[in-house]
Amino acid sequence: MQYKLGKVSSALIHLVVLGVFGALLNTYKSYLTTEDGGKMFSLDLQEWGSPLQKVFRAQPIPQGSEVLIKLKYCGVCHSDVHIRDGYFELGSGKRFQMQERGMKLPMTMGHEPYGTVITAGEDANDVPVGEDRLVYPWTGCGQCPSCQAQMDNWCMQPRYLGIQRPGGYASYLLVPDVKYLIDAGGIDPIFASVLACSGLTAYSAIKKLQPCSLTDHIVIFGGGGLGLMAISILKALGHERIILAEIDEKKWVLAREAGATMLINPQRYEEAIEQLKSVTGGLWGAIDFVGATQTAEVALQSLRKGGRLISVGLFGGEIKMPTVTLAQRALTIQGSYVGSLPELREVVELAKTGRLQPLPLSTCSADEISGVLDQLKLGQVHGRVVARLD
Repeated sequence: MQYKLGKVSSALIHLVVLGVFGALLNTYKSYLTTEDGGKMFSLDLQEWGSPLQKVFRAQPIPQGSEVLIKLKYCGVCHSDVHIRDGYFELGSGKRFQMQERGMKLPMTMGHEPYGTVITAGEDANDVPVGEDRLVYPWTGCGQCPSCQAQMDNWCMQPRYLGIQRPGGYASYLLVPDVKYLIDAGGIDPIFASVLACSGLTAYSAIKKLQPCSLTDHIVIFGGGGLGLMAISILKALGHERIILAEIDEKKWVLAREAGATMLINPQRYEEAIEQLKSVTGGLWGAIDFVGATQTAEVALQSLRKGGRLISVGLFGGEIKMPTVTLAQRALTIQGSYVGSLPELREVVELAKTGRLQPLPLSTCSADEISGVLDQLKLGQVHGRVVARLD
């Protein structure tokens, strides 16, 4: 009996040794496949509303279907202002807390990543090691009907990069599956990075206006990064009548350059509605990238029968309209949040044609990201800023 136990014990020890050796071997392999000796940095949110903190740590080792990316760029998106603060305004003094969305601190923020594929887990197939890829950040649980239909952005248990998963303000990033990597070859990589959120969000909202003709009037509320991207996409798709509604008239110049054919100030409420009605005879479609009560009201008052309002902005306004009016005018009000993986592929292909005019872009270092977020909060950024990470 003692002899049998001794054999079992020896076998267990042998298995443990093999397990330890395997783990060390995996670590060594990861070390060999990276250029930084297994080390990385990340910009982490450690306290709601505070500046991001630079942290140094060991690189993650990809498991299963995961892919490790050495990051080159990550767009600094305006929504990260709200994420850093820890909440979104809902109107009437209510707030949606990021903790309710499953975000736990500390967290590496950033959701517009672009970089080079380094290595992958044992279950990953067709991994483009050594090639640059844009990353789709709006990943889901992978199991629900939405995820199975490649609509991860509609998943009820989201695992978004930079919110529930570590994101792109870092030197390395773990992506859950190779399917989330998009070949953006032929596009300026700095511009490509902002397609993962700005480009995708604008493109998905525009698709929700369909069917509309190329001569229908479309009004865009908000002349920031999203609004400018939407104007550029509409122009690339062949739309001829693109209106920008923006209170900061300094942004009108960039909007004209992007392709806007008419400019109005929605802060002049009655005048703006009259302008839109007189010029268009009633709008077919409006996309609100602001989300304030007044922008929604101007849009709804300006739509013709059967018109559509696509609500995207996260400012925290409210929509109030009698249900009878909604029915009698046959209006459609639809929310739109980021976009799907197939839609990102579509907007990347549009950019590859050369018809999609890049936004005004500038870059910053990783250490300047917090300062850029402060500027975004104050409305001091025109166009988009992309962080350099390599």
